[in-house]
Amino acid sequence: MRTERNLTRRLERVFARLDREPERPGNLVMPRMSRHRVVLLGLTLAFYLAIVVAVLTTSWLVAFDWQVMFFRPYQQWPEIHAFLDYWVVLGQRGPTAVMVMAWLGWRAWRQHTLRPLLMFGTALLLLNATVGAAKYGMGRAGPHYATVIGSNEMWQNGDIFPSGHTANAVVTWGILAYLASTPRARRWLSALSAVISLSVGLTTVYLGTHWLSDVLLGWAAGLLILLALPWFEPLVARAEALILSLRDRWRARRAGAGAPAPQPAAPPATAPLPVAAPVVAPVEDAAPAREPVSAARPAARPSALLAPGPHTPRGERTPPAGSRRPAAVRGTARTATTDPQRA
Repeated sequence: MRTERNLTRRLERVFARLDREPERPGNLVMPRMSRHRVVLLGLTLAFYLAIVVAVLTTSWLVAFDWQVMFFRPYQQWPEIHAFLDYWVVLGQRGPTAVMVMAWLGWRAWRQHTLRPLLMFGTALLLLNATVGAAKYGMGRAGPHYATVIGSNEMWQNGDIFPSGHTANAVVTWGILAYLASTPRARRWLSALSAVISLSVGLTTVYLGTHWLSDVLLGWAAGLLILLALPWFEPLVARAEALILSLRDRWRARRAGAGAPAPQPAAPPATAPLPVAAPVVAPVEDAAPAREPVSAARPAARPSALLAPGPHTPRGERTPPAGSRRPAAVRGTARTATTDPQRA
């Protein structure tokens, strides 16, 4: 039961770590250019210059390079050749950059910050600029293309000094330790990156693609970049702020474009102004207007039939008593009714 509970708690912690944090954590530790780091940077730079001077002067280091090349490690231990052919891929820039960028992209999404991706891009840019310039500037040829035994093979149109695989392994895997959020994670990732970079460098010597001095200079070149990264933290912070502000503006513009356009407000209703009737001046010489024939004219009541005096409305008049027919008419009607001959 206790084992199951411990396993369940560990799984819950793992899934909790996979969830996105509600907001950017405020306790992100950014490495600073401390005195200890400055001392390490100076010592690494001195080691870098010492390796370059030793190769340029064809010192004992170049003689040791030739001895390792004649030893041919790939022939001494052929059983591990197939495995090391795949292991050396951990120093190639393309595959390792994709893997590390995926991890740092998740870190950036989870912590609401672009710093991991921007620092990794800065480290790769420094790596390409410094190591690439040294490679093509000194032009050293590799063991498989050496022409004179015991020579340093400098300025032979080569591109192996310093070792790109080694420097890339130091920077690519070391950036994980540099961006670690806790001291414990930084220690573990530092040990892991050291093992990978050392093994990748020695693998190139085993395969015969690099001199041993190339690997030593590659380790120094990669370590110089990691130690100098705190100097670029302010520049990365300004770049992150600029990118986030541009993102917010784009989102606001997109939201404004998707919203319906506001309708103009209708003017307040006002009472219509009275329109004055046009004044028409009388025309003296104009002919009188004729009425249409079909229009019915009201019959004018003759004034002779109107009784003098005030007239009352018809509804207020009192009906007369008896019959209203004239006497002559009444007599004629009675006679016509009683006469049997006429009937």
